[in-house]
Amino acid sequence: MIQYLIDENLPNLYQEQLKHYLPELKALMVGDPNAPEKGTLDPEILLWCEEHDFILVTNNRRSMPVHLRDHLENSHQIPGIFTFRKNFSIGKVIEDLVLIAEAGDPDEYKNRITHIPLSI
Repeated sequence: MIQYLIDENLPNLYQEQLKHYLPELKALMVGDPNAPEKGTLDPEILLWCEEHDFILVTNNRRSMPVHLRDHLENSHQIPGIFTFRKNFSIGKVIEDLVLIAEAGDPDEYKNRITHIPLSI
């Protein structure tokens, strides 16, 4: 099953809503027990996601492509990264994250950045 690691710069609302709609979904936030500590650098977050098989959910559109490129160039893999589109609706993002967790193929997101919501 797909698992999410939610960036520390996002509100707890994302984790709360995901757990509301899918109680069995593993959705951790940076800073939670068994997740990277707050303040962990992005390259280390990507290594953690790789090791623990979590897709990263972040609003970091600017530097994350560079971090992903470096990660892959160092012979690493990543289950995926979801970044938010500009002018996104929180409700639509939650809806897409739930849909992906329920019906998504994890291999579809591997080693790439996917912009959500999936449709504008």
